[in-house]
Amino acid sequence: MSKLHKRTVLKMVALSALTVATLAACGKKEEAAPAPVAPAAEAPAKADPLKVGFVYVSPIGDGGWTFQHELGRKAVQEKFGDKIETSFVESVAEGPDSERVMRDMAGQGNKLIFATSFGYQEYVQKVGADLPDVNLQHATGYKRVANSATYDAKTFEGAYMAGIVAGAMTKTKTIGVVASVPIPEVVRNINSFVLGAQSVDPTIKAKVVWVNSWFSPPQEAEAATSLINGGVDVMYQNTNSPAVLKTAEERGVYAFGKDGDMSAYAPKAHLGSAVIDWTPYYTKVVQDALDGKVENGQNFWWGVKEGAMDLIKISDDVPQEVKDKVDQVRQGLKDGTFQIWKGPLKDNAGNELLADGAVADMPFITSIKFYVDGIEGTVPGAK
Repeated sequence: MSKLHKRTVLKMVALSALTVATLAACGKKEEAAPAPVAPAAEAPAKADPLKVGFVYVSPIGDGGWTFQHELGRKAVQEKFGDKIETSFVESVAEGPDSERVMRDMAGQGNKLIFATSFGYQEYVQKVGADLPDVNLQHATGYKRVANSATYDAKTFEGAYMAGIVAGAMTKTKTIGVVASVPIPEVVRNINSFVLGAQSVDPTIKAKVVWVNSWFSPPQEAEAATSLINGGVDVMYQNTNSPAVLKTAEERGVYAFGKDGDMSAYAPKAHLGSAVIDWTPYYTKVVQDALDGKVENGQNFWWGVKEGAMDLIKISDDVPQEVKDKVDQVRQGLKDGTFQIWKGPLKDNAGNELLADGAVADMPFITSIKFYVDGIEGTVPGAK
């Protein structure tokens, strides 16, 4: 083969290869470009939890008043989860210290504060007036500012049911009460306890010893001892510790738990516990706060009807017919067919308070400063 012919053949082979490559490229389908990736949507910002503070007058382990408030706090924390953040300060004295605690709570971002004792009243007013963006709830009070409400449990209903049991169980016909401070709430409970007992036996008499403190176990025990030495064999209390009940067990008489279930402290002496459940009210207010519609400027007073008050753990020593009577009263309080404060009713000086068949109105019930017939002595400070 000549060199010229060889070069011609090589050119033709190269041209053929190029042609095949070109045709292959032209026959290949064009692939679609990948779709652009959309940016991920930003998650909505999570709302900060509502901070809720509780101010307690006695230790959370008092077994009664403060213990029940603490159970209510725990219940709402569990119910609302990370929507709220609760905190508390215990053993806050009724005085200027309570104002400091409330202001400190507000400074830490608490927008809802529950002040759980009567003696905080003036300080709730001051803090509320200065901090209009904070909602304040005051237990057992009666004064309110624009951003506060008052609330209470109808503890006198529990006292009356306990009185029914006391009236059936006393052998000396003399019952007693260890009382805290002489405000209408406490005087009302004393009277209701005695009225309950007298509904079983109208001849029953009662004695009262005041300790002028909500929580002072030594003083409570001393007062209980004084009552027992005076012939009392069934006791009620309006104080915060189980000291009265423990003293009753030591001395072989009966007593009741108050505000919380105190049955474990003195099982032999325990006739029943008049228990407050704050959970229904705390649930309502926290939900209202989350919804931005707290009902300030009002007073809320809940009892047996609302599930906020009951007499529980009635002793096996109590006859069934007495328990049945308690059940009847409980049902009457629920449906409104039974009235505790109904005439005829006299005070222990013989003055008529309510005529036969007359039912006490709210101003009457909330301003009681007298003892009903059958109670010895006079209310401290009463005119």
